[in-house]
Amino acid sequence: MSIVQSRAKRKATGGRYIAFRKKKNFELGNLPSFTKLDKKKTLVLRKKGGGKKLRLLSYNIVNVFDPKTKKYSKVAIKTVLENPANRHFVRRNIMTKGTIIDTDLGKAKITNRPGQENVINAVLVS
Repeated sequence: MSIVQSRAKRKATGGRYIAFRKKKNFELGNLPSFTKLDKKKTLVLRKKGGGKKLRLLSYNIVNVFDPKTKKYSKVAIKTVLENPANRHFVRRNIMTKGTIIDTDLGKAKITNRPGQENVINAVLVS
């Protein structure tokens, strides 16, 4: 079964929409990338129009912004501490936007979407 980003089968009230056509290729979606903590691994996807999108499958380095010194630094990620998207992502070391990670400089919060942007950016929390 394919993932489709089209109209739902049910209305907000619970009533059923009558299907007026089959699934179309332009409505197809993709599975989430689930960016993990490991050495760099990417996946190249073809976008609509022939462009390319880079998916970050795993990475162990983060660009950390320090608000006190107002400088960026590239540091290694030790582990995932907290993930607001799903509590089970923590033990699987899956990183999404808003994840709190432990780095060499301290705790940092991921500010971008690693699975879509092929890089991990974060801001120091403490």
